[in-house]
Amino acid sequence: MADSNKTENAKAANLGRFLTETKAELKKVTWPSKQQLLHNTGVILVFIIISCIILSLLDLGFQEIMQLLQNISL
Repeated sequence: MADSNKTENAKAANLGRFLTETKAELKKVTWPSKQQLLHNTGVILVFIIISCIILSLLDLGFQEIMQLLQNISL
């Protein structure tokens, strides 16, 4: 019974230390400004759109190739 109390106290102490250290580390973070955040979000969205277009074109191309191969084997 005494061992379980020690274990629980140790876990609580570790959790408290973890939260304190996490808070201290977050104070060291350099957060982006609103303008930087909007710019980076725009860049990511453009990249995603371009990637979607390229992957869609590749999918259509492979679909056509597979259709041609199926028609040849018949």
